Amino acid sequence: MMMVTMHSPDATSNEPLRAPRVIAVTGGKGGVGKTTTSVNLAMAMIEAGQRTLLLDTDLGLANVDVMLGLSPKFTLADVFAGRCELQDTILEGPKGLMVVPAASGKRHMTELLPQQHIGLVNAFSQLNIPLDVMIVDTPAGISDSVLTFCQAAQEVILVVCDEPASVTDAYALVKILSRDRGVNRIQVLANQVPNVNEGRSVFDKLERVTSRFLDVTLSYLGAIPRDEWLRLSIQRQEPVVEAFPTAPASLAFRDIVRKIGKWQAPQGPRGHVEFFTDRLVATQGSTVA
Repeated sequence: MMMVTMHSPDATSNEPLRAPRVIAVTGGKGGVGKTTTSVNLAMAMIEAGQRTLLLDTDLGLANVDVMLGLSPKFTLADVFAGRCELQDTILEGPKGLMVVPAASGKRHMTELLPQQHIGLVNAFSQLNIPLDVMIVDTPAGISDSVLTFCQAAQEVILVVCDEPASVTDAYALVKILSRDRGVNRIQVLANQVPNVNEGRSVFDKLERVTSRFLDVTLSYLGAIPRDEWLRLSIQRQEPVVEAFPTAPASLAFRDIVRKIGKWQAPQGPRGHVEFFTDRLVATQGSTVA
């Protein structure tokens, strides 16, 4: 059963589906606002005219659907149990945002094997829908699922806030991603900061340590201010960019999306586990041609 009506490519066209930009949003520790960031970036992408899918990969404690006030019939737990296909899980969120929900309260989903995480990544090659962007909301921490989903994305946004534990855990995640998974380019987003200068200060703390000990390039993506309107939007189960469009946090999320729009488009597969590999191969072929 399809849970959202999608526009298919022109049936008369032989053009392959374009590879979407895949962005993993992650954080070293819980409570830094990672899922709120994922939801609002996805909504701001939609407002910017980008066909966007939001994937919740917190396989045991999912909450993207809760934050959007959605009621899924199927989740990724049903896909792994063979009860449905990946495409059957897609929910329609606000303004046409597509959402793939994970399961909540399913302990066995947190114990999936590494090859099962890779299988989920590969399953996205079966999605026959046009997409411009996919936002991947990862769990907190340094589990295999976090590492695999970050590795499989073209870009990684690391959410940090001005707490010693947040910066320390962010460093640990960057270290493992760069050392074990070859992720050597990471965008840093400072969250819940009182002002712009504080956001830059949080980045500088992290960058000073990584530049000294790790072979990785951190870039400062920007900051989301501490905002009472954002807290209220979470209570209302709505993205702040939609509920309160002129709130300081909303303006900041839109600014981040404008910066992302200037990033280089996906060029081709990199030779390891990756979302939408078939589309990346087609993209590389058309570029060569």
